[in-house]
Amino acid sequence: MALAVFKPFGLDAWQWKACVHLVALGLIGVFICMITDIILKYIVKMPRSFKNGAEYIIRRNLWFQFINTPLVALGICLYRHFVLSDRVEGNQFSLVNFLETLAIIAFCSFAIGLYWRFKYRSKYLAMELEETRQLNEELKELQENLLISMSTDSLTVVTDAKSEAISTENEVEEAIEKPRPQNLTLTGTTNESVTLHISHLLFIEAVGNYVKVSHLRDGEVHADMLRATMKQMEETLQGYPMIVRCHRAFLVNLGQVEQIVSHSGSTQLLIKHCHESLPVSRSNMAQVKAAIKREES
Repeated sequence: MALAVFKPFGLDAWQWKACVHLVALGLIGVFICMITDIILKYIVKMPRSFKNGAEYIIRRNLWFQFINTPLVALGICLYRHFVLSDRVEGNQFSLVNFLETLAIIAFCSFAIGLYWRFKYRSKYLAMELEETRQLNEELKELQENLLISMSTDSLTVVTDAKSEAISTENEVEEAIEKPRPQNLTLTGTTNESVTLHISHLLFIEAVGNYVKVSHLRDGEVHADMLRATMKQMEETLQGYPMIVRCHRAFLVNLGQVEQIVSHSGSTQLLIKHCHESLPVSRSNMAQVKAAIKREES
């Protein structure tokens, strides 16, 4: 469109034939764009994918412009040299002509790039909002199933007591799989410890050489400090699929997440009772999603 409006390279001297040359230049541009896409996909290893987010698409488009712009400029310069130079002087291939063509194509590419940035960002954000809505629904269903599971565990305890009255201890142990302990004690490298019910754990935050354990006690939120590392806490809680790492500084109990919120490409978890927001890093987002879907299924 820019070439059609401004008619550089002496295209205006061709009158109606200029339209034919514009179509030819357009086809050259499309062909080189296809080559650039192949280079990005198989050589640079950057396939087109919305799954990697808006930032990935924008970065890919920048690479596309960086490779495509000089190639298109070169293709147009060759067309000028072999097709247009016989009637209009100054179209012979030279460094000056290449730089002139490169400047024109770079300007057009920049304008088109701005459009695609806004387009991809808007489309990705819409997809992200829809995915967040689905995750919130799955999270709610997961928490409902968790409540049912806890009720079932209580009934299992009663059943176990009755079974012990009519069976030997060894038979009961063989017939019934022992559940994970719901009450546990978190300890550090010092004498401090925190004893809690696993469902009452809200989140654990790394604070320097300590970790802050936020949990419910008698219906109120308490925070206890332990001299320990996040790796130690993660290893202690690895048998509880509801406890996942959402950030390098946070372990969260998905059963205590009130809502998942996405805004401008960032994701946060709103925690019940204390209404704090925990960040979700991109590297840990897949782990959070997998935990919700695994437990929900």
